[in-house]
Amino acid sequence: MELKMRAGYQGTGPGAITPDGCAVELYSRLPVGPEPDIVAGAVPAGAHILELGSGVGRMTHPLQERGLTVTAVDESAEMLERVRGARTICAPIEDLDLGETFDVVLLASFLVHAGDVEVRRGLLRTCVRHVAPGGCVLIQREGEDYHTRVPRERVDPSGFTLRIASSEPLGGGVHSVRAEYEFPDATWTQTFRARPLTKEQFEEALGEAGLRVDRYLTEDRIWVRAVPA
Repeated sequence: MELKMRAGYQGTGPGAITPDGCAVELYSRLPVGPEPDIVAGAVPAGAHILELGSGVGRMTHPLQERGLTVTAVDESAEMLERVRGARTICAPIEDLDLGETFDVVLLASFLVHAGDVEVRRGLLRTCVRHVAPGGCVLIQREGEDYHTRVPRERVDPSGFTLRIASSEPLGGGVHSVRAEYEFPDATWTQTFRARPLTKEQFEEALGEAGLRVDRYLTEDRIWVRAVPA
């Protein structure tokens, strides 16, 4: 069944576009950054990870290479077709209930900044529902200047340009963000809704879901290790 675009989300460019405006071919091309090392350094060796919003497996595959077992969840079947060597589950994250728990639940890609508060609450409830006793939830936040230093662009060493073209306030604390990815042979855009969260607002949202910050994993506080409160 074809999924409808989420309200306020859209994408352009070659290939399939997911309900949140992500292009499958684009995410298949994007390089892996330091994230897998950050995750692997914060979890036990051989941990079982539930990766929420795995996409094409950009994080999944390097985590597996580091000896971790990954169950990859995404609402896009087209994305999951690109995932190799992992158990995959096609479902909306905020409604997920597998009836099992994991050493680690991973919520990356700034998903905690969902524009819809109820979606964010659903995402965090899913994290709590699936983390094992003694386990942890790893969350990737936006940088603190994500919505203020706009427009901005970065030329990646691999040869493409990422441009955050705009971040327009919509009211109620929500922004509409437009990102552009220019490759020598193709261009993709993604428009999505995001809710900026200060450190205090983020920690309050965790507390509401029954989580607390164990520690911030990076100096910029983008990566967070949370545990059940």
